[in-house]
Formats: sequence, C-alpha cells, structure tokens
Amino acid sequence: MKGKSVFKEYAKSAIIAVILALFIRTFVVQAFKIPSGSMIPTLVVGDHLLVNKFMYGVKIPFLRKTIIPVSQPKRGDVIVFIFPVDKSKDFIKRVIGLPGDKIEIIGKRIYINGKLYKNNHGYYAEDDPMAISMEKNHFGPVIVPKGHLFVMGDNRNHSYDSRFWGFVPLSYVKGKAMIIYWSWPHWKRFMKIIR
Repeated sequence: MKGKSVFKEYAKSAIIAVILALFIRTFVVQAFKIPSGSMIPTLVVGDHLLVNKFMYGVKIPFLRKTIIPVSQPKRGDVIVFIFPVDKSKDFIKRVIGLPGDKIEIIGKRIYINGKLYKNNHGYYAEDDPMAISMEKNHFGPVIVPKGHLFVMGDNRNHSYDSRFWGFVPLSYVKGKAMIIYWSWPHWKRFMKIIR
C-alpha cells in the first residue's frame, strides 16, 4: 500500500513538471540552436539561444492567434519566426521593415520611407566575390503589407531573407531572441545578450 502511494506521489510530481515545462515552452521561453551563418557576426553556427515568446503576446498554439497582446516587433529586433515558404522550419532574422514601410535597397544601403537606414548590424565580407555583385544590387521599392514584416540576416551577402521570399506575417513570429546561453566551440559567447 505504501509503495502505491509513493509511486502516486512521484507520478503526480512528474505530471505537474511536464505540464509546467510545456506551458513555459509554449508561452514564455524556448531554446533554439543556430544552424547557419546568415546572422554573422551577431549569431554564429553553434550558438544556443533563448527566445522570449511572451514579448509579442500570448498566442493560441497551432492557430497562431494572439489572445493577449503585449507588444509588436520593433525595427532592429532579432526574431524567430515560422518560415513562410516551409512552415516546418523556423528562421531567425532581424526586423528591418514594419507594416506600411517603403523599403528600397541599393548596394549596401537600405532606404526606409526614402531615408537612409543606419545599417549598424549589416555585415559584408570584404574578400567575398559576391560582395561586388551586392554593390550593384537593387531591390525594391516595396511596401511592407499590413500585418507583415520585412526581415534580413545580418550577414547580408549570405542570407536567404525577405529579399528573396517576401514578407513575414506577424502571426508567424514566435518571439524575440534574448540571450546566448551556450555556444560551442565559441565558449566566450556564453550569456551574451543579443542586440
């Protein structure tokens, strides 16, 4: 009889722990790993980061409908979102354009609503042969539709982003990248705040 009650207590504790973990992962914070170099130098392959899912509101799982709005993504935020072309994948990029913005890219310069955007996070490898073609590159102008974002990777020569596949619906945004909690072999990046 005593053995049954001990097992019952352990099972009850385990169920509560699982429910709590699922709640936290669904609504508060989730861990992600960086698989590509599209966000170099901000994020590198091997970075493990925590994403604040509560930052942009509480969403109903699977329906992606916000039930408790908290805030909206801001220009410059590094976000994790469902990739619009393949919904089985998550992507991480930086928000460049907000709903209603007019975006135009000429070479390495980004213009938002006709004004030059201070491109502090954009990285262009000097010895990259593709950098030469980027100089001549012209994108847009395009208007970011209502309820959408225009995103780019910080490693501008090597990022598959809104320039190629379009806009991110706000409902696809999972959260804002907060902190690198582990990175291998780049252990000095441990506990680095993502800006």
